[in-house]
Amino acid sequence: MAKGKATSELNIAIIHPDLGIGGAERLIADAAVELASHGHKVHIFAAHHDKNRCFEETISGTFPVTVYGSFLPRHVFYRLHALCAYLRCLFAAFCMLFLWPSFDVIIADQVSVVIPILKLKRSAKIVFYCHFPDLLLAQHTTFLRKLYRTPIDYVEEVTTGMADLILVNSNFTASTFANTFIHLNAKGIRPAVLYPAVNVDQFKEPNSFKLNFLSINRFERKKNIELAISAFAMLDSPEASLTIAGGFDIRLKENVEYLEELKALAEREGVSNRIRFITSCSTTERNALLSECLCVIYTPKDEHFGIVPVEAMAAYKPVIACNSGGPLESVKNDETGFLCDPIPEEFSSAMAKFIKDPKEAERMGREARKHVVDSFSTHTFGQSLNRYIVDIHRGKED
Repeated sequence: MAKGKATSELNIAIIHPDLGIGGAERLIADAAVELASHGHKVHIFAAHHDKNRCFEETISGTFPVTVYGSFLPRHVFYRLHALCAYLRCLFAAFCMLFLWPSFDVIIADQVSVVIPILKLKRSAKIVFYCHFPDLLLAQHTTFLRKLYRTPIDYVEEVTTGMADLILVNSNFTASTFANTFIHLNAKGIRPAVLYPAVNVDQFKEPNSFKLNFLSINRFERKKNIELAISAFAMLDSPEASLTIAGGFDIRLKENVEYLEELKALAEREGVSNRIRFITSCSTTERNALLSECLCVIYTPKDEHFGIVPVEAMAAYKPVIACNSGGPLESVKNDETGFLCDPIPEEFSSAMAKFIKDPKEAERMGREARKHVVDSFSTHTFGQSLNRYIVDIHRGKED
């Protein structure tokens, strides 16, 4: 049921590289659901969509999902990932351009190179959601990598600036955007902040607690999950346990290698018998893990936003996270969790506080839930996104 009739029903397309399981995919699914609930017609286009490894909303039938380009490679001998991603998304964009009628608004994210193609649909306004500048995520460590990345980085800045509206996921990302895309900033191009959100209604107040810490992240090295293992190993609490769950794609070499590295670290630290690894758990399984845990450990440093802490707090759980990036904007230190330097000693000290006083974890969890309902609910996200979409369609500017 719609939350209220939109000012005018718009035909909205969303183009996204891979509808897997991750923070970017969670945002795209939420955006589609919320825009549909405001009375718009929404259609997602993607270069890949595995129906066995995706968010339920993308297969529920609320909006159609069309895939173009899944036959194209993701890499060439585990190299050229960025170039392959560009080619896959360009193929999907060209298919959308020639095989589908005009849209009022097109939302793109992650891969800005599609924007010039989408601009050929002159009747459509283009919105680009910048999760984080890709050039900062890529390695530039060798001469060949710098040579390879230089044109890609240039294209990213130029094409990003062609969008009619740019949105970012946090004030941290907004400042990074200004410092990274210097030419766009000099032209006065400023992104607007639209925080990702969670559906708070899916989380019920937990009725049982276990002395278990929970880490949820994709199995990628930048997520720094070894910090959780090392901090856990320092605890003088043999009855405590740690669950490490997250997105895992066997097609991705890094996922496979990193999981084995983490298991080897747990063995070396002597805590492998108290750590369990869960790969690609469903939303229902994730919610069950959140309901039972004592708190959530979030280890990435300088994370752009980080949806996991918000999901954890929506599930009445406090969060222990790094004191940098997005968590500075989502976690209230000493109120809804603890913000720590990214070292095992500090994380372990914060974890020990909850072991010593589980009731404090419950109290913080209730405060965390209230904080998310007030600031990060899908209702708030949907209202803000709908306003941006309607205004850009009308040609309004801030």
